[in-house]
This record gives sequence, C-alpha cells and structure tokens, in this order.
Amino acid sequence: MPTLGFEVRAFGCHIQVAAECLETYAILERYVFPSLPRLVGGAEKPDISIRLVRVSDQFQLSVDDAVVASAGQAISLVPDLIRVLDEAVIQHLTTLHAVHAGAVLWGERVLLLPGVTHSGKSSLVAELLRRGATYFSDEYALIDSEGRVHPYPRPLLLRNGCPEQFPVLPGECNASIGDAPAPVGWVLALEYRPECTWSVAAMPQSEGLLTLLRNTPHVLAESPDLVRVFQHAVAGATCYAGCRTDVADAAGQILRLIGR
Repeated sequence: MPTLGFEVRAFGCHIQVAAECLETYAILERYVFPSLPRLVGGAEKPDISIRLVRVSDQFQLSVDDAVVASAGQAISLVPDLIRVLDEAVIQHLTTLHAVHAGAVLWGERVLLLPGVTHSGKSSLVAELLRRGATYFSDEYALIDSEGRVHPYPRPLLLRNGCPEQFPVLPGECNASIGDAPAPVGWVLALEYRPECTWSVAAMPQSEGLLTLLRNTPHVLAESPDLVRVFQHAVAGATCYAGCRTDVADAAGQILRLIGR
C-alpha cells in the first residue's frame, strides 16, 4: 500500500504526518488536530515530520525519522503523539504565548485553570465540558498580545484513575471546540487535595499574573513581552486560589463561583 498522509498548519508550525496502513492513518486523522484543515502535497519543507507505522507485531512512532516510542497497539501511542505535537507547536509560536493551563469558554469569556502537567487539569476540563463549557484546551492556553486566549484543539488526555492516559475528543464530552479567541474572565489556581473540602479565596490580579508566569513552559519563559501579555490577560479577570477535591464537586463549585 502506498504511503498515506496529510499536512496541517497549527499556529505557525507546519506538520507532516504519514502512515503505511489504514489503521495507523485512521489514528493520525482522528487525533492530529482533528478540527484543523488537512493539506495535501505542500511545497514547503515541514517543520516536523511524523510517521506512525507497524513493524512486525509493534507500532512505532517516528519524528524526523527517529523512533521515539513503540507499543503493541497503535492507540497506545496517541499520548506520545500528542506530546510530540505540543512540543513542536510551542517551539514555533511567534505571536502567541503558552501557559500550562486548562481553558474553557463559559459564556463569552475564558476560564483558565493553570497548573503543571499531571495536576488534574484535563479531568476538570472534561467535567466542565460535560456541563456545557466550550473546549479551548486541557494543557496549554495560547494567549495573544491583547490578552485573548485562542483555542488549542488538541485531544484531551485523561487518566480516569489509571496510570496510563488515553485520548478523548471534545465531542465525546458533548462539547464543541472554540472557533475564535476570547478574553479571560477567570483564573482559578486550584490544588487537588483529596482530603480537603472546597476552599477557595479571591486573589489580586497581580497574583493571577504571577500564577501564569509560574506555569509558562521553560522554552518561552524568557520572552521579553511576557509580563505585558499576561497583564492584558488578567486585566479583566477575577482571580482565585485554593484547593479542591474530586472533579464532580469542583466543577459544580466552579460554576457557582463564576455565576452560572
């Protein structure tokens, strides 16, 4: 079978993906920025080239001809695939700034949930989607020079109590993906503590700004206009910090807090 593939432009990053069978091509089609247009036969050299192929009884994920992961099932490589795409996009950002944060649209404003990887952002985002929010991201909030958040349409990576992550599309949470940038309405810095009750207090916008700075990917942390961009982002936002328990309780508390 001939090589199957397509190209995608994601926030200034030119991505080329390829497969050698229908099974692996279907994985790429489903999980590589599924809401972005597919391009075929681009003349430019891509910024990153990704291949997902089957070799004997294993599937291999390659980036620029170097194998970066292998597994017995193709679907098991999707978390690695998404992380590879994240890294490529973040490195090629020119006009946007990334923050480690879940982001959903509620009404006409974005709720930011800053936090490091593995802090439970994705599970909380998924629960908010099930309750009517619009999806922007479960891992990176992309913020422009005016402080607006742009949708970053990666699949969610959820654990649901398991060590391994698995990909979930927003539609599986009955949610749509945002189609335009929106201003920040709220910044909630929540720490997951299973033994605590919901305990959240307002914090000044200056603390909200520092929270965004603390959650900036290292590769972008030295950007000279970062503080100005985040000042714009929090200028119209209400900021909170505190702790939460399980996602069902936290989602309900959040929606009450932001005035559902």
